Amino acid sequence: MIPDALKLDRIDIRILSHLQRNGRVTNVDLADAVGLSPSPCLIRVKRLEKAGYITGYGAHVQMEKLGDMQVVFTQVTLSDHRREDFAKFEATIRDIDEIVECHLVSGGFDYLLKFVTRSVAHYHSIAEDVLRESVNIEKYFSYIVIKSPCIKSHYPIEKLFSGQD
Repeated sequence: MIPDALKLDRIDIRILSHLQRNGRVTNVDLADAVGLSPSPCLIRVKRLEKAGYITGYGAHVQMEKLGDMQVVFTQVTLSDHRREDFAKFEATIRDIDEIVECHLVSGGFDYLLKFVTRSVAHYHSIAEDVLRESVNIEKYFSYIVIKSPCIKSHYPIEKLFSGQD
């Protein structure tokens, strides 16, 4: 049975921090980095996986090496704010592979979406398809990314949660 709330200590936090930066690290190297012997380290990793703190392992792909692509951030405002309007919008965009992030936000609009497409024309085609789905979009604003000087694929886990033990 998976515990509802696993109490994490500083070593668990360090394990998570190291694994998100390098999911292919050997257990021996991970244990050395967090100050444990290999067997207790592996037990902790398995416990973190079972509890759902670690949801998977993957590769970071340098997309620009594959060819041209365009990143677009889009602010979306819905015309109505009923629960079913949010649910319908979220269900529609969930199936669009080019939408890689969707955030319900507070402030002057409802959602912030991140698209990764082949081009601005490809983005425009997808946006038009979403509008045709009639998911009650009142307005949307698109922001074409020119350059991304800083993209991090990891979170500052140790800085955020190191004082929790």
